[in-house]
Amino acid sequence: MDFRKLNNNIEIPALGLGVFRMDNDKEAYNSVRKAIDLGYRHIDTAMIYENEKPIGRAIRESGV
Repeated sequence: MDFRKLNNNIEIPALGLGVFRMDNDKEAYNSVRKAIDLGYRHIDTAMIYENEKPIGRAIRESGV
């Protein structure tokens, strides 16, 4: 996987999953779980999207 170095020298994966407009909790949960299972470690989210619960649950239950 390719990584990009940020200005603070932290590296993040170049490819991430954006969760904007994932309004359906089941869809959001399943999408994030599948992405994590496939190796994604960059989940681009924001509080304003109002889907923190299913996203957080998916990350927590993934064991990552």
